[in-house]
Amino acid sequence: MNVNSSSIFADIPSRLAEELCQTLLTKPTVHIERIISTGQSSPTDFWYDQPQDEWVLVLQGRARLAFDNQPDLELGSGDYLLIPAHCRHRVAWTDQEVATVWLAVHVFTEDKSAAV
Repeated sequence: MNVNSSSIFADIPSRLAEELCQTLLTKPTVHIERIISTGQSSPTDFWYDQPQDEWVLVLQGRARLAFDNQPDLELGSGDYLLIPAHCRHRVAWTDQEVATVWLAVHVFTEDKSAAV
């Protein structure tokens, strides 16, 4: 059995044309991603409406999330939240000066591989 390690802060680009999403771990009921934003935001008419809960932690940088029928929420380094399944949200803004590094944990209530 091999044990591998890396750093969440390894190979962070200073500028990106689009937000970068990298899968760190996938298991039947959990999916963990590193997301890097350098000023990106969601289109103003777009909403995420995910069938699973998503726990999000901002490790570096700053961002503002917009929610349907709720006030916007600004996040900085160390801030985290749980976005419940089907809570409509979008990325309203991310820092353009410092790369925003997110850790996103998607939690599925059922084995997602059974639906494939």
